[in-house]
Amino acid sequence: MSATDGTDGRTESSSDNETADVRRFWERLRLPGLVDIHTHFMPEQVLRKVWAYFDAAGPLTGLEWPITYRHEEERRVALLREFGVRSFTSMLYPHKAGMAAWLNGWAAEFAARTPDCVHTATLFPEDGVERYVREAVETGARIFKSHLQVGAYDPNDARLDPVWGLLAEAGVPVVMHCGSGPAPGKHTGPEPVGRLLARHPRLRLVVAHMGMPEYTDFLDLAERYGEVRLDTTMAFTDFSERFAPFPERERARLADLGDRIVLGTDFPNIPYPYVHQLHALEGLGLGDDWLRAVCYENGARLFGLPHS
Repeated sequence: MSATDGTDGRTESSSDNETADVRRFWERLRLPGLVDIHTHFMPEQVLRKVWAYFDAAGPLTGLEWPITYRHEEERRVALLREFGVRSFTSMLYPHKAGMAAWLNGWAAEFAARTPDCVHTATLFPEDGVERYVREAVETGARIFKSHLQVGAYDPNDARLDPVWGLLAEAGVPVVMHCGSGPAPGKHTGPEPVGRLLARHPRLRLVVAHMGMPEYTDFLDLAERYGEVRLDTTMAFTDFSERFAPFPERERARLADLGDRIVLGTDFPNIPYPYVHQLHALEGLGLGDDWLRAVCYENGARLFGLPHS
């Protein structure tokens, strides 16, 4: 009889099996591991509220969304390492003014004690945003998170304009939840992002979730702007295909943009095992070279890590 891990009822043997499945995936591709650009670590009291929101099927989701990796922080970090994730992020985001600088302080401390986590920061359109973003960049932040849906703000807010210029000049990427999935927000969709990129074409914008469900429009923006990337977070999975299927006609464009698509998973806040995201990418049938680029090489290049 297998022992449970004491958090979500999953057995040690099932966890071991999944770890082996993940490692087989990247070992078959002759990769040194995975680079996951979209994972969530945040202060425990904030994360618990996020989980409670998912448990209640909040209005931005409206879906049953069981958290697969409902573990304490130490165990979540250990799991990513066991999976062979060589580099990951602590995506965190404010839903109101006055939170971002505090979250950035926590993220800097987390990165300092977790060397395989890329130092992550966030922002919000508020007085002082340029100051704390500059401070985060100067103290080593290598990626930012912007969540237009949860934060309910326009990326073209005048208070953010100098921030985008600063990040473009520094070459620091911004993972932005700007698509309208799983539910549209006042400022989600390709139009606000298109206006932003017209003013800041060198901004290293990473479109979270492949821009779900406006995949075609965000692929258009990636073709128009050479620094735009898309992360795979939850895209192509059985879960997301039920409400936001990726258009079959666009699959060839995924191959064409293979150097600017990066692995993201949303770990730990996913309603299925981690390995399912990898199998979903494999199921696209775009070949091993494409998988190697997406699952390691593109993220490694973005973060300045050794290539495979």
